[in-house]
Amino acid sequence: MKKRLGIISLFVLLFIAFIIIWNFSYQTGKEEAYIPIIEESQYKTYIPSERGVFERSEFALEYANMPVDKNHQRTLDSYYDNRAYHGAPPSIPHAIKDEKNLGGNTCLQCHQNGGFVEKFNAYAPVTPHPEMINCRQCHVAQNSNTLFKPSNLAKVHAPKVGVNNALIGTPPMIPHQIQMRENCLSCHAGPAAPEEIRVTHPERINCRQCHVPTDRVVREIKPFTRTNSSNDE
Repeated sequence: MKKRLGIISLFVLLFIAFIIIWNFSYQTGKEEAYIPIIEESQYKTYIPSERGVFERSEFALEYANMPVDKNHQRTLDSYYDNRAYHGAPPSIPHAIKDEKNLGGNTCLQCHQNGGFVEKFNAYAPVTPHPEMINCRQCHVAQNSNTLFKPSNLAKVHAPKVGVNNALIGTPPMIPHQIQMRENCLSCHAGPAAPEEIRVTHPERINCRQCHVPTDRVVREIKPFTRTNSSNDE
């Protein structure tokens, strides 16, 4: 009899413990998840290579709703022609306000948020890195179209539009480096973006969720060979 009462008592205690644990778990599950809020200045919660697009994501919907003047939009050819070589920083195709100025607020007046500039009758491209105010450290004035002489260096060709998809129907891959180009929207959204690479969905700011980098262009560069050497002895 005592053994039977002991077994019954054990099952009763286990049942009571089950009710207590289940109730605690149920009440905890009803509570909202705790998300620690950390000041952005103390800790970055995003990948550094994606920082730029998230910092300027507030303009995404504005880019989607901006009207585009087709008579003044840029093309991919003009986009590449304004560079000494593929991958180089764009040159400054207009007169500079102050020759001794390094950039800063002078350049950012037009290039921080873009917009139509009546003086040049064109849309101002948006810089992907407005925090770097020493603009002329990389961007030089376009004084001549014959600055560089022909050479036998291996030429890096700009990627073509529509041929850098991993599979048919998949999102195009990113055919260039991301460093200094963290803000995808600066070149791919808004009326200042070249027509051929202007994205149709700038409001989807998490670009690298679908578009992944590729090094295909790097692998296609041929080894350097001398073409001006003579075999005559």
